[in-house]
Amino acid sequence: MEIGIGLPMWLKGATPAFLLDWAQRAEAGPFSSLGTLDRVAYHNFEPLTMYAAVAATTKRIRLTTSVLLATTRNAGILAKQAATVDAISGGRLTLGLGIGGREDDFKAAPEPIRGRGRRFEEQLDVMRRIWAGQPVGDGVGPIGPSPARAGGPEILIGGYTPAAVARVGRWGNGFISGGRADIEQVRGLYAAAEQSWRAAGRTGRPRFVACVYYALGDEVQQIAVQNQTQYYSFMGPNVERMAHGFINNAAAVAQTVKGVRIERIKGSLRYAHLPAESQPVSFGVHDEVAAHYRAKAGEFEPHATTLDYVVAAAAG
Repeated sequence: MEIGIGLPMWLKGATPAFLLDWAQRAEAGPFSSLGTLDRVAYHNFEPLTMYAAVAATTKRIRLTTSVLLATTRNAGILAKQAATVDAISGGRLTLGLGIGGREDDFKAAPEPIRGRGRRFEEQLDVMRRIWAGQPVGDGVGPIGPSPARAGGPEILIGGYTPAAVARVGRWGNGFISGGRADIEQVRGLYAAAEQSWRAAGRTGRPRFVACVYYALGDEVQQIAVQNQTQYYSFMGPNVERMAHGFINNAAAVAQTVKGVRIERIKGSLRYAHLPAESQPVSFGVHDEVAAHYRAKAGEFEPHATTLDYVVAAAAG
């Protein structure tokens, strides 16, 4: 198991310099990857553009979109952008992809929100052909650049519906669950993804990634609730569950990691920060975790059983 950390490019007040420093400090710590959400009608930085800058200033850490709204984009341009970031990063890009659900994002794109599931599947076919160096129409292609990873960046399919999970076997390298899912829901989604994988005749196992929201520190709890309420307002009656559905103490972080391990979910647990919008916080507790990890790293196998210790160290 590996653990990543969110790159908070959706926070108001987060400057490019702040985000690049955050990424470099994450790379210096025990974190395996960065993760970031995607919106169109919002104040966030565009993920692939920002990841191009991050790729140029880091060497090890993976760059994950969790998730990118594929259906607000043109398939050919998205394939070219992703291949470019993958080439710049030396094959460190992981594309978590989903179909989205907020009407304002599609109005801003502009793309129709209806039929996005079918369009997504068509996009996946087109992108795979482009990355394989195949033409995409009469007299069109091949389209470069070539991605660093043969066949294109790793694709993780996101979503909560049976149709979303069913896409894993045909098009994905794995499945990524969002911060709206609890452990039991994640367990069911992963089981369905494995079934899709086997039904498609795939060998091996799909990769699994779980995303969890957290906010540590008494001073940010109310702000986190406000941020969650605003961000998930499109969910209507379910917004209350999301507003309070984040982890708010280090012990709960440790328990969540243990819960994922108990269920033998193989993948990464990626944490997204929910600090104050006007004052993005520095690493704080993450620096402590990184220091403990570096001090004790020789006692553990890398990326194996270190996580319980590393997360528990933040509480100690």
